Amino acid sequence: MKFLLDMQFRLCCLLFLKAMGMQEFMLIKLARGVATDQELLEIARREERVVITADLDFPRLLALSSATGPGLILFRGGNYSDIEMCALLERVLKEVAAETLAKSICVIDKKRVRVTQLPLT
Repeated sequence: MKFLLDMQFRLCCLLFLKAMGMQEFMLIKLARGVATDQELLEIARREERVVITADLDFPRLLALSSATGPGLILFRGGNYSDIEMCALLERVLKEVAAETLAKSICVIDKKRVRVTQLPLT
């Protein structure tokens, strides 16, 4: 599975994904100054990447466009420590099939994980 990490994600997430055997990721931060959120979603869609973010603009754009992808892992509910973020990300990667993640919005908060299939109606 390939990921596109939004800029608020710290080094711990990169190291965690590498430890889980995920070598295919890129940072949105590198392109943030040159590309809009919509363009970044298109990059993720074209390269079959799941976006990991806390930015509410991404699910809004997916909803408005009735898109079937890319998949999105959305952290909600405040600040997370490195340990919390990695533990929740690990939970999602273990519990939600890659095929489901690629076509869904997976909302994570400190108490639960919700998966909604795309397109949003």
